[in-house]
Amino acid sequence: QVQLVESGGGLVQPGGSLRLSCAASGFTLDHLTIGWFRQAPGKEREAVSCINNSDGEPYYADSLKGRFTISRDNTKNTVYLQMNSLQPEDTAVYYCAADRTEWYHFFLLDRGEFDYWGQGTQVTVSS
Repeated sequence: QVQLVESGGGLVQPGGSLRLSCAASGFTLDHLTIGWFRQAPGKEREAVSCINNSDGEPYYADSLKGRFTISRDNTKNTVYLQMNSLQPEDTAVYYCAADRTEWYHFFLLDRGEFDYWGQGTQVTVSS
């Protein structure tokens, strides 16, 4: 089955950390730009981070630099998002996506335009 499956979400206290995983099945990630978006209730989708397909460089939303780190393991066909110093405003459903485009276009794609889109994992930051 061709799909992206996210995991690792949950409830964490402010200041805590989580690591999200996104595993691809039925296709390989190594030639794709892959990244994360998030959407909080009542808010628009927000780009979080991606790893570019052509040069392997990571890109982040400016507001998240320094707290979030994206990485990929091609041997496991998986991408990760390490999230540190989490705050209540980080509460959202986090989605994984993959596409053949470069990073600067990746962040602008509509949900239905991605080659692959995951089902999402809930992250809740609360005391």
